[in-house]
Amino acid sequence: MASSRTSSTATKTKTPDDLVAPVVKKPHIYYGSLEEKERERLAKGESGILGKEGLKAGIEAGNINITSGEVFEIEEHISERQAEVLAEFERRKRARQINVSTDDSEVKACLRALGEPITLFGEGPAERRERLRNILSVVGTDALKKTKKDDEKSKKSKEEYQQTWYHEGPNSLKVARLWIANYSLPRAMKRLEEARLHKEIPETTRTSQMQELHKSLRSLNNFCSQIGDDRPISYCHFSPNSKMLATACWSIVSSKLTLPWTKDVTASCAADGSVKPLDDEPVADIEGHTVRRFPGTTCYDRSWRLWDLEAQEEILHQEGHSMGVYDIAFHQDGSLAGTGGLDAFGRVWDLRTGRCIMFLEGHLKEIYGINFSPNGYHIATGSGDNTCKVWDLRQRRCVYTIPAHQNLVTGVKFEPIHGNFLLTGAYDNTAKIWTHPGWSPLKTLAGHEGKVMGLDISSDGQLIATCSYDRTFKLWMAE
Repeated sequence: MASSRTSSTATKTKTPDDLVAPVVKKPHIYYGSLEEKERERLAKGESGILGKEGLKAGIEAGNINITSGEVFEIEEHISERQAEVLAEFERRKRARQINVSTDDSEVKACLRALGEPITLFGEGPAERRERLRNILSVVGTDALKKTKKDDEKSKKSKEEYQQTWYHEGPNSLKVARLWIANYSLPRAMKRLEEARLHKEIPETTRTSQMQELHKSLRSLNNFCSQIGDDRPISYCHFSPNSKMLATACWSIVSSKLTLPWTKDVTASCAADGSVKPLDDEPVADIEGHTVRRFPGTTCYDRSWRLWDLEAQEEILHQEGHSMGVYDIAFHQDGSLAGTGGLDAFGRVWDLRTGRCIMFLEGHLKEIYGINFSPNGYHIATGSGDNTCKVWDLRQRRCVYTIPAHQNLVTGVKFEPIHGNFLLTGAYDNTAKIWTHPGWSPLKTLAGHEGKVMGLDISSDGQLIATCSYDRTFKLWMAE
C-alpha cells in the first residue's frame, strides 16, 4: 500500500515538467557589411547563371519591364517643387511687407493703373485691398511707380501739345483786326442797349408775344417742294433780302453764283463734295462775315481761313483742331468766330486778337453744325452723337443738352432776329423747332424721304428752307 502511494505521488510531481514550452529559434542578425560574402558569391559564379536565368524568366512572366533608357529624375522633380514652395513663401513674405492704402478709391486707381479690374463680383474693400497686395507682390511695386511715371509723361506731352503758340502775321491781318474791332464794338453797344429796352417791356407783354410766336410755329406747313438736281442737295441759303434761295448739290456740273456782296468771287463745286476757291485741300464750308468782306472757310487740313475780299488775299490761316474743321459761324457783332471740328470739339475765336477764348468740349462725336444766337451769348452745336448742345459764353460752359434726333445732327440755326427759337436738322429725315429759352420741342418738320442735309431761316424769320438727300428742297411757312 505504501509503495503504491509513493508511485502515484511521483507521477503527480512529474507532470509540470512535461508542460514546459519549447525554445524558439532566434534568427541570426548580421552586423556590418555583406560586401565580403557578396564578393565570395560572385567569385563562385553563382549570380552569372542564376541571375541571367532569373532575369529571363522575369521578363517572360512580365514581372520585369525594361525601358528604352528613359529615366525619371526624382531629385530634380523634388527640387522643382521645393523651388515653387520657396517662391510662394517669398511672395507671401513680400506681400506682408507691402504697404497698401486703406482708401478704397486709391486702391481702385492703383488696380486700374496696373490694368486689372477695379472690382470683382462680391468683392469688398478688404478683399480688393488684399488682391492689390498679392498683385504687387508678383509684379513688384516698381510696376505701379512706372505706370504713374508714364501717366505723368503723357499728361505733360498733352499739355505741351495744347500750348498756344504765336507767329508773326502779315500787315493786312493787323489792318483787318483793327477794322473788325472798330466795327464790332459799336454793334455790341447797340445790341446791349436793345437788350435793356427789351427787358423794360412788361412780363405779360413778352409772354403773350412768345405765345403768339409759338402758335404760329406750330402751324408751320410745307407750301413748296421742288426737285433741285439729279444728285442730293447738301446746302441751302437765303439771300439777305429773303427773295432768293441758293442751293448746292453733288452734281458733276460746276456752277457760278454771283451775289451782290461777293464781288464776283467764283467757287467751283464738284461731285467729290469739295469747294476749291483758293485752297489746295477740299473745303468743308464757306461762311460770310457780318459785313461780307471777310468770308471764312473751313478745311479738312485741320485749319480754317479768313479772307479779305477787298485785298483779294488770305489774311489768316488758323490751326487748332486735331482733325478736319467742318463748320464755321460768325458772331452777330462780327467780333467772334466759332468752328466745329471732326475731333468732336468746338472753338470760339476772337477775331480782334486771334485768341481762342472758349473751348467747347462735351460732344461724343463729330460736330457738324455751329451757330451763334442773336442775343450774343448763346452758341448751339449739332453733333454726330444725335444731340444739340447750347453753350453760354458768359459762363463758359454747356448750359443744356437737347436729345434732338435719332440720327446725327447736320445743322443748327437760331432765329436771326431775336433768337426766339432754334432749328435743327438731322439724318432721321426730319427738322425740328425748339423753344428758346426752355429748349422744349415745338414742331417737327417731316416730309423729306431722305436725310436732311441743310437748312436755313430767312432774315425776316418768315420762311424756313430744308434740303435733303432725296434731291429736293422744301420751304416751310406758317398758315
